[in-house]
Amino acid sequence: MKQAVFSDNAPKAIGPYSHCVKVGKMVFTSGQIGLNPETGEMQNGVEAQTIQAINNLKAVLEAAGSSLDGIVKTTVFVKNMSDFALVNKLYGMLIHEPYPARSCVEVAALPAGALVEIEAMAVVNG
Repeated sequence: MKQAVFSDNAPKAIGPYSHCVKVGKMVFTSGQIGLNPETGEMQNGVEAQTIQAINNLKAVLEAAGSSLDGIVKTTVFVKNMSDFALVNKLYGMLIHEPYPARSCVEVAALPAGALVEIEAMAVVNG
């Protein structure tokens, strides 16, 4: 049975989707971008957006009973692959070993003009 999960500490969904869906011990998140959940405004620049996206992802995972440490796979979408080195550095500072499997792709555009978006699959803690 699948269960939709929402977090009050992540930006409200800007479409017909759940923050994440929990199925058994697995959590599947929607992509998180650099929107500040308190102001609803996009952070400035790829560095601030990456940090905010990971913080938003953390909030969603925690609402589902997981955490950043529970992530088994992420997909990172970047508007410009030239930002990859900085995104990768920040990702490595905020997501800890053992690192999850990951894909990173450059895309033509992201919602709300975002420069980075991150989605994850994770296991429930415990």
